[in-house]
Amino acid sequence: MRRNMKIGFIAVLFFVGLMTVHTGFCQESGHLPTQAVYVELGGPGLVYSFNYDFRFDKSDMNSWGMRLGAGGYSVTDESLLTLPVQINRLYGSGRHFFELGGGATFVYYRDRWETYRIANDGHYYYETRVDKNLLWILETGDTPALMGTLNFGYRKVPEEGGFLFGVNLVPAFNQNGFWPLWAGVRFGYAF
Repeated sequence: MRRNMKIGFIAVLFFVGLMTVHTGFCQESGHLPTQAVYVELGGPGLVYSFNYDFRFDKSDMNSWGMRLGAGGYSVTDESLLTLPVQINRLYGSGRHFFELGGGATFVYYRDRWETYRIANDGHYYYETRVDKNLLWILETGDTPALMGTLNFGYRKVPEEGGFLFGVNLVPAFNQNGFWPLWAGVRFGYAF
């Protein structure tokens, strides 16, 4: 638990540092905010994820781009790691954009628990089980696994960079089915 708190704290410091370094550059040059760092609750990262998003064409906000993220948690005997990757396109003008995209999320999940049973001879036997099947949202089967994701959303990006906000609908699918109603909300910084 303590290790996870340290990793989270380092990630937050990294993103704050990155935002601070680029703030002056974006405001002085009149440069379009074609890059962003943000935290997303829900979405392709399932629980939450830290993400970096960029446009391939740095001179056009209405262009194709990519997002890379990492998220998850670890508590007592349960852990989840997600790595969402998506290709996306923005459509809009000024500060308001419709976002359309798709990609995949790498999922690694483990749940351990101990049970005990009494044998015929009266002795107690402990047994440890490990479940590697994430049943939340979509059954993944044994993990590590990949889950396909789509993205339909709204993104508000200040013209000179700054606070970014977005909401999105993220249908998910894999070999076991399709989950059409999953959503995410994001807060971050565009530069």
